[in-house]
Amino acid sequence: MSSFSIAVHDLMHKPGHMREADQTFQLEEPLGAGLAVVPKGADIRLSLRLESVHEGIYVSGGLKTQATAECSRCLEPLTMPIQVDIQELFAYSLEVEDDLVIQDEQIDLEPVIVDSVVLNLPFTPICSADCLGLCAECGAKLNEDPNHAHEAPIDSRWSELKKLAQERED
Repeated sequence: MSSFSIAVHDLMHKPGHMREADQTFQLEEPLGAGLAVVPKGADIRLSLRLESVHEGIYVSGGLKTQATAECSRCLEPLTMPIQVDIQELFAYSLEVEDDLVIQDEQIDLEPVIVDSVVLNLPFTPICSADCLGLCAECGAKLNEDPNHAHEAPIDSRWSELKKLAQERED
């Protein structure tokens, strides 16, 4: 079992019984890849309701954590709150290959947490909707200098004429 396991022996085969669980887990491995990730050691706070039903244990509630990221426009570091609702049935027996099963009177929330958090991480995080990003030519941060500009490049078709003008100056 993983570190995200919760004992449910008090709810096993008792339809109608329920209890609430508020727990905080610490990540042993980072979640996600790319620009946004929940780092190793981050806290994941769960507020869950565990309900015994005929088929197994129904888990519902919420998850809160913090992700770190880089703005996809300006590359500034940022942190963003992640809040996810969870609704999952942990079955007493495996009927379908994708079912989550109760093992040794415990439910393992790790696959639910990983799927929920990773799918809710932004693919292209931004620090603000009006972020200007970086200059395509020199990499200057346009948020710091919105009037940043470069001289317009000379059309290559005029290069011979420019050479001729430079020869006359010399």
